Amino acid sequence: MIQQKRAGILFVLPSVLFTLLFFIIPLIMTAWMSLHNWSLLSGHSFIGFENYRALARDSQFRRSLWFTTQYTLMVTPPIFILAFILALLIKLPLRGIGFFRTAYFMPVVIGLAASSLLWVWLLNDRVGVFDGILLQLGWIRQPIVWLGTKSLAIGSIIVSIVWKTVGLTMILLLTGMQAIPEDLYQAAMVDGANFWVQLTRITMPLLRRTFALALIISVIGSYLAFDQFFILTRGGPQNQTITMVYWIYLNSFTHFKMGYGSAQSIILLFILAVLSLVQLRLLRSETS
Repeated sequence: MIQQKRAGILFVLPSVLFTLLFFIIPLIMTAWMSLHNWSLLSGHSFIGFENYRALARDSQFRRSLWFTTQYTLMVTPPIFILAFILALLIKLPLRGIGFFRTAYFMPVVIGLAASSLLWVWLLNDRVGVFDGILLQLGWIRQPIVWLGTKSLAIGSIIVSIVWKTVGLTMILLLTGMQAIPEDLYQAAMVDGANFWVQLTRITMPLLRRTFALALIISVIGSYLAFDQFFILTRGGPQNQTITMVYWIYLNSFTHFKMGYGSAQSIILLFILAVLSLVQLRLLRSETS
C-alpha cells in the first residue's frame, strides 16, 4: 500500500512541479509586485493597494475592458456556429473526409503571430490579395484600407481569428459527437425522428459538457487576445482596439510600470476565474 502511494506521488510529481514553477510561483510574485511601485528600470517601494485604486481612475483600463468584452461577444458566436456545422459535416462517413478534417484543422497548428503576419499581407491595401481580387472583379474602384477604421479593423481581426481557431472547436465538438452512442440515433430513427429532431433532442443536449469546455477555452482566449491586435492594428486607429492584455503590456514594458501592470493582471485573472465559475455552475445546474 505504501509503495502504491509512493508510485502515485512520483507519477503526479512532474505535473505538480510544472504547476508550481510556471503558475503558482509567478502568480504569487505578480500579486506581490502589484502591491509595489515597481519600475522596470529602477527599484521598488511598497505602496499597498494604491495600484488597484489607480485602476478605478484609469479610463483607458475601463475602455480596454469594455472593448475586450465586446470583442469576446462578437468573435465567440461565429466560431461556435461554424465549428458546429463543420463538425456535423466531417462526421459523415464520406470518402476522403479525412482530407477535409486535416484542412479545417491546419490553421490551428500555425502560430498566432505567424497567422497575424499572414493576415497583414492579405489585408494590405497596396499588395494585399483581398483588394487585388476585388479590384480585378470590379467590385471596388480603389483599395480598401481594412485596418483604417475601428469597424473594419475589428471585422478583419474576427475573420482572421475565426479562420485560425475554428478548427480546434470543431475537433472538440467532433470528439463529443463521436462519444454519443449510435444506438440512440438508431432508436430515434425507428421512432420516426428526422435529422432536426435528432440534432435538438440527442446531439445538442449530450454535447453540453463539450460545449462548456469549448466555450471556456474560447472566452479565456478572447480575453487574453494580444498578438493579433499588436501585429495588425497596434491598438489603432486612435487607440480604439487596445485590449486588456495589450494595455497591460504597454504599462509594464513601455511605461515601465511593472507594479501597475501586475495589478491589472490580477484583476484580469479574477475576471477570468469568475467567468469560468459561472459557466461551470450553469453547466452543473443543467446536467444535475
